[in-house]
Formats: sequence, structure tokens, C-alpha cells
Amino acid sequence: MKLKIVKFKSVKNTNDIAIKLIKSDKCLLGLVSTASQTKGRGTMGKKWISCKGNIFISIFFKVNLIKIKIENYLIINTKIIKNILNEHTKKIIKIKKPNDLLIDGKKICGILQEVIDHKKEKYLITGIGINTKISPSNKDFKSTSLKKNSNKNISNKIIIDKIIKNFNKLIYDINNYNSLYIKKKYR
Repeated sequence: MKLKIVKFKSVKNTNDIAIKLIKSDKCLLGLVSTASQTKGRGTMGKKWISCKGNIFISIFFKVNLIKIKIENYLIINTKIIKNILNEHTKKIIKIKKPNDLLIDGKKICGILQEVIDHKKEKYLITGIGINTKISPSNKDFKSTSLKKNSNKNISNKIIIDKIIKNFNKLIYDINNYNSLYIKKKYR
């Protein structure tokens, strides 16, 4: 099974759209993307400043939290995104636990995971905001963009296509291999 791609011009929050899709049974495995997000959010209720031109997506799928614990998904998801972004910069991207990616101490990506119950199943929603072209101003933390840290042309489409490919592979592996294999492969 592959992610169904659901695109919007503008939404309040991609995670909220993913939750609505799951609860309405319209889509149980997918990726929501938008060009504009008006009420992005981070962990602990923090606001994610969403500058148009950057990437705002949410990936969602059914999970077995006995097979793979929620904190392991956060590690896996963060490493997948870090590896993709590493292809676009020679700078070192560091993981700031639990869910941020930084270049030179400045935030380039935030990841928000939520788990919901629907019809006795658990679904993981992973919201990903990547400052690909614009670094938002924020008094609480310093940010940067991939464009500022790369000598390559930054294409949101190429990055999203790589994310889709990597998450389709992850979902395939989760459905076909045991937890030990998953931990070894994605650690």
C-alpha cells in the first residue's frame, strides 16, 4: 500500500486535515501537503510559523505500537528527514531531541507526532515543517532555511517526492518485517 497524496492550497494545519481524513474514513494512509498553513503547531502547543514557500506536510498511517513504540517512530521519522535534507547541504544537520533539525544551532525543520484512535486502531500522524526557502522570524528560537545553507537549487517537489518514497518504503518494511529488522535498518 502506498501513501495517497492529498494536496491543498491553504489549510489551518495539515495534522488536523489528516485527522479529519482518518475519522471520516476517506483516507487511512496518506500525505497531506499544502502551499500555505495558517495555524501550524509544534510540540507542547507551540506555534509553528509557516512561511509560504516552505514545506508543510503530514504523513499518516495505521500503527501497531506494541511492535514499534511511539518514541522509535520519532527517531525513525527524524532520521529519514535529516538524511533527505543532508542531500541538499554540506552543512551538518543536528537532531535536537525530541523533534527538531538544526543547522548551526538554528531550526530548519520541526516534526510533530500525534496518535489517534479510530475504530479500535491507532494511527500515527507525523507533521513535518521544513524551512526550505524562507527562515521565519521568531523571538523564541533562531531559524534558518535550506536555501541559505546550500549552493543547490531547492525544489520542494523533489524533497516531497523523496519523503514520499522513503515513507512508502518505511510503511512497507513495517508491514512486512519484524521490529528488530526495523530498528536495525532505521537506527
